[in-house]
Amino acid sequence: MTIRQLSVFLENTSGTLIQVLSLLGEARVQLIATTIADTAEYGILRIICAEPQRACEALKQAGIAVAMSDVFALQLDNKPGAASDAIRQFSQAGISITYIYTFLYRDKGILIFRTDNPELARETIAKAALPVISEEDLTAWK
Repeated sequence: MTIRQLSVFLENTSGTLIQVLSLLGEARVQLIATTIADTAEYGILRIICAEPQRACEALKQAGIAVAMSDVFALQLDNKPGAASDAIRQFSQAGISITYIYTFLYRDKGILIFRTDNPELARETIAKAALPVISEEDLTAWK
């Protein structure tokens, strides 16, 4: 019910982002979504891709600090309020969202999020019958 996300720790200097993106391009890794959270000294590049294990290995071999974690991915109708409706389910269950990002794919909203209570999130997703995206779905996107 979860997918794997890469978190790449980048110095906040010119050229570090292009180094990571170039390595992934050379490894023929298809990126699906990226986002960066930054501070003055560093950034965390979060990546959803079709082959996270292979991408992680390519980055580690190049000496890049990378971690893999599980996140939830929901597929939503591309209409105003769809994200709010989905997140409301978690809020009503008392689940805190650590971070969230969204993007559109083939006219569907994709909502990626992480929580500190994954078991309760799984229960909430099942109870509300929220449509999830699997690792197999991502592999098909490459």
